[in-house]
Amino acid sequence: MFSPLSFLIGNRFSRAKQRNKLVSFISLSSTLGITIGVAVIIIGLSAMNGFERELQNRVLSVIPHAELEGVKKPITEWQVVMNKAVEHPQVVAAAPYVAFTALLERGSKLKAVEVRGVDPELESMVSKLPQFIDKQAWQSFSGQQKSVILGAGVAKVLGVNVGDWITALIPNENAQKRLKAPQRIRLQVTGLLSLGGQIDHGLALIPLQDAQRYMKMNNQVTGIALKVDDVLMARKIVREVGNTLPVYVYLKSWEQKYGFLFRDIQLVRTIMYLVMVLVIGVASFNIVSTLMMAVKDRAPDIAILRTMGATDGLIKRIFIWQGLLSGVMGSIVGSIIGSAVALNLTLMIKGLERVVGHQFLSGDIYFVDFLPSQLQINDVILVTMTAIILSLIATWYPARRASKLQPAAVLSAK
Repeated sequence: MFSPLSFLIGNRFSRAKQRNKLVSFISLSSTLGITIGVAVIIIGLSAMNGFERELQNRVLSVIPHAELEGVKKPITEWQVVMNKAVEHPQVVAAAPYVAFTALLERGSKLKAVEVRGVDPELESMVSKLPQFIDKQAWQSFSGQQKSVILGAGVAKVLGVNVGDWITALIPNENAQKRLKAPQRIRLQVTGLLSLGGQIDHGLALIPLQDAQRYMKMNNQVTGIALKVDDVLMARKIVREVGNTLPVYVYLKSWEQKYGFLFRDIQLVRTIMYLVMVLVIGVASFNIVSTLMMAVKDRAPDIAILRTMGATDGLIKRIFIWQGLLSGVMGSIVGSIIGSAVALNLTLMIKGLERVVGHQFLSGDIYFVDFLPSQLQINDVILVTMTAIILSLIATWYPARRASKLQPAAVLSAK
């Protein structure tokens, strides 16, 4: 198949002007089909890689991998629970938190948010939140100052900036666990959390001591946040930790709240691989039509080669090379175009959003407000090789038909 003679003749046949213009058109169409198919699949896979990267770098880096939450009441001996949890070899760090829901008010604007009381020093060990907050604001984040760090989306809804004051309406329970008029607490915005996604639109941070005081919890906490070394094994790890604790707690992992995102990305990736085979397969099998017509168009040339002593194998290899060269050309050009677009996809989509005046991904709905992209060389190689292999398979039947042509029948027909 790889003899120089068959390659040279096949290459000449593929570049030579066809007697039938329809053959040239179909040949060009099959090459363009493979090019577009390869490029689109590479761009799609790069987008899926980008979403997975942002999920890990933005969402899973700032939310707890797992949580130990008190059953019906706050955790009293939380230091004991936290120390016991970090004894597990796969638990990297732990931090206490107080969580509750509040209604933030600024003039006539209201926004319901999850308020999370955290210890800045311990929280930095389990989360990358400080990376998305102004460094000075995080360093000065401490109790007794009535400070709050708002998600950028929350601040936008309320129309506030750093330094402004807001009112927080916090649920208030009496001894009979009955709600009464909410507490109204004045808080000053000392920083903004800018993740560029859904978390920005529903989270507010306050110091742990202030949260305990507002909720009248003394030294108790709502739960313990854990960071593990293998985020995909968080559910198993938190169960193992729970079995070693001296108190009963709810065991939670990130999968309960955000697991659907990871599963959706993996599902779409699987579908993309299936679509890759189908799209490139359809484009590649256009080569069958091209070669069948090329065989008919080149019948006199085949007859002459046979009279000169060409074997069945040589004729077969000539047309395999002719079809394969179209597939290789389309695959290489498609991979170059797809890679170039994938590397600049985020900037291109942002530019398109500015032109049309519409944002395709809204941060209050999706976990990111832009279209991410990450090109991986393995995907480029996989897609390119798949296209070439399918092109090779598509050449087999026409090449076999060409090798069965009898020179006498062809020349007598002329």
